[in-house]
Amino acid sequence: MLADQQLLDDVLGAPGARQRRAMAKAITLLESTREDHRLRADALLHGLLPHSGRAFRLGLSGVPGVGKSTFIEALGLWLIARGHRVAVLAVDPSSSVSGGSILGDKTRMEQLSVHERAFIRPSPSSGTLGGVAEKTRESMLVVEAAGHDIVIVETVGVGQSETAVAGMTDMFVLMQLPNAGDDLQAIKKGVMELADLVVINKADLDEDAAMRARAQITSALRLLGQHGHGDPAEQDAAPWQPQVMQLSALKAQGLEDFWALVEAFRQKQAGSGRLAARRQQQNTAWMWERIDAGLRAAFRGHARVRHALPQVLQQVDAGQLLPSVAARRLLREMGLEQPAEPVGCSTTTTSVNTTR
Repeated sequence: MLADQQLLDDVLGAPGARQRRAMAKAITLLESTREDHRLRADALLHGLLPHSGRAFRLGLSGVPGVGKSTFIEALGLWLIARGHRVAVLAVDPSSSVSGGSILGDKTRMEQLSVHERAFIRPSPSSGTLGGVAEKTRESMLVVEAAGHDIVIVETVGVGQSETAVAGMTDMFVLMQLPNAGDDLQAIKKGVMELADLVVINKADLDEDAAMRARAQITSALRLLGQHGHGDPAEQDAAPWQPQVMQLSALKAQGLEDFWALVEAFRQKQAGSGRLAARRQQQNTAWMWERIDAGLRAAFRGHARVRHALPQVLQQVDAGQLLPSVAARRLLREMGLEQPAEPVGCSTTTTSVNTTR
């Protein structure tokens, strides 16, 4: 484990090329599925944990083509110019056919990716729901321990399920295009109601459309019950009211106003204790998430399950066994107690006709 101690020391060491290589190696180790690598990764995280948690975690999502990468580069350079160190954990969608991922965020952030005070790590989603990679939470600990005080998590193009980033960051920003009417219908309220700040990008292309979008989104947030928290005299104690703003990432216009809202959110949440409470809830959610993942891995690796699976799949494919009954049967093979199968759901069950 001497090499791992050196890796830990390099991550915690002085900023520079050596530290950047160590961060990349550490995250690669975290993303490995090998059991021996998993044990080494756990030991590494244990050493990094006391040095993490000091950064502000900003989650960013939006529809494809909204300009997330352009915005992150402009914001990152703006923050670096003001003394910050910025880390970007960008998640690219994996192909459902080949399983591969382009991981093109570094090529879209040409200036930020080579800056000595920035670190960009693209990772494949690998089929993980929620728009983030499976090890994004752990990767955040690595970059925080290395001294990056602003961590930006960019999700894949948003749909209705790309909401997990809101459960692992301090602030969730949703980006929208000026012509947002159809997009609002597409993403529905699942992600809108989680947004702490909605940014209308490319506002310079059509100012009138951007203003209409801002009005539409503000109205939508009110309908979702996010605005109007009690007596104005009690606003210091009231929850944060999500804001809507316009900017142009391509022209780097509106970044100062954006960060002013971020700082206002940060101060309000920290002052009320909600920021600490949010992180505590996220840690608990992280634990249950890893338990779920561990149970799935144990199930797939169980000898009796692997033995029974081919026959059960064949029966399900042939319409001879209900999927729900098949699931319970496989869980029993693993030794988990399940209710008895209902009468008529044996392997001789007749095929289910799904044609119309």
